[in-house]
Amino acid sequence: MSLMSTADLEERIQRVISDLREETTVPGRYGAPCPLHQRMAQTGTPAVSVGVIENFDVAWTRGFGTLAAGAEPVAATTPFQCGSLSKPVFALAVMKLAESGAVDLDADVNDYLTSWRVPANDGWQPRVSLRHLLSHTAGTTVHGFAGYPASGPWPTVPQVLAGAPPANNQAVVVDVLPGTQCRYSGGGTTIAQQVVVDVTGTLFPDLMRTLVLDPVGMTDSGFEQPPPATVATRAARSHPWNGTETQGGYHVYPEMAAAGLWSTAADLARLGVEVVRALRGQPSKLGLSPQTLSSMLRPQLPNQEAGQEFIGLGWFCSGKEETFRFWHHGWNHGYVATMLMLPAIGKGVVVLVNSNQGWMLRGEIADAVVRENGWPTLKETPPIGDIAPDIAYAGTYESPNGRLRVASDGNRLLVTFALQPALAVYPAAAGAFSARAINLQLRFAGADPARPSELTVVTGSKTELFKRAD
Repeated sequence: MSLMSTADLEERIQRVISDLREETTVPGRYGAPCPLHQRMAQTGTPAVSVGVIENFDVAWTRGFGTLAAGAEPVAATTPFQCGSLSKPVFALAVMKLAESGAVDLDADVNDYLTSWRVPANDGWQPRVSLRHLLSHTAGTTVHGFAGYPASGPWPTVPQVLAGAPPANNQAVVVDVLPGTQCRYSGGGTTIAQQVVVDVTGTLFPDLMRTLVLDPVGMTDSGFEQPPPATVATRAARSHPWNGTETQGGYHVYPEMAAAGLWSTAADLARLGVEVVRALRGQPSKLGLSPQTLSSMLRPQLPNQEAGQEFIGLGWFCSGKEETFRFWHHGWNHGYVATMLMLPAIGKGVVVLVNSNQGWMLRGEIADAVVRENGWPTLKETPPIGDIAPDIAYAGTYESPNGRLRVASDGNRLLVTFALQPALAVYPAAAGAFSARAINLQLRFAGADPARPSELTVVTGSKTELFKRAD
């Protein structure tokens, strides 16, 4: 743990949990500061657990609320289902197998699979690798999994992959050319799960404990589905919506690599520390080389660029230098989670929530931690610049669906759409403007830089091109 007086640490924690700001759909706009307990009540969320990393060490961990209504208090060592946070933890195990030579990341997984095989279609047999599967570039189907009631029945992994009863998903198949695009696929991760089981001949939870959990000291974590009684009796219970507890306390996920991890804020913060230390070449319990870990945080497709968002091997990545971060979110029946790491500066945050309705809390808490600790701003807010005085933006623009009027007003423009009052937009970049009132952006273009002839309007999910009419 980092060195800080108990009083100073408690003050810092209190400032974080008193400063949750609800994010809106308008970039850069947030609600008024609100305490965590109030946001939990508003979102039907009984339990939250948080871990914060500073200076390449765990700074603090804390639990808030109760396991369920009227139940025991939550601690930083309370297990939650982590949903898709399982995927990057699993990817670390695959990289250890690759380092030892047990698997080749670029080999055809059908060379390893014995209990199920990637199916052919119309006589075409796709070639899929572990690299494809870990980076979601295999072209495999099935985005995610719903889980199964605690009372059962539960399918085997081959049944899940085949989409055979009692599995509740469609069969996992390849329907896009592997290695050509990124498309998130929990089905692909489940193929990778079966690969490592078939290669090692070891039960998946035991394999994960040997390769990752035990070396890092994640003593309150496990991939057992359903969980053993020692975990289930201490766990935060599932609450999908309106604070209603799931019958049986949780759903069961045979797709353990994709969604089966039970863990705690303290254990995941500990894992984050070991990863960023290993990336720096410092002693780490994880047992992976800096080169191997760095390879997980690189684009895996030719058209992906560092700095923009991409999926590496198991992790989402974005940013450059001190704002470079890797992360993953999780969503299971009645649970959401997030883990965010900034490896260059040794900082990170873990948030676990036992409510789907409280999904926004993970981002609100992470943002409060960023503000409190003065971390680099991670969310892009359109900067306000100056309008170039020699560019004639003003005029009338038309599209097949209507027309709008642009007028200059000091260091902003006023845009008037049909049947609407004039809307102010502000310069954000060369030729681009953003509104503060709603989620709307303008981009001017044309052959004459001094007199734009085209105007692209982006509002919500709609993009429309207007041509100058005057």
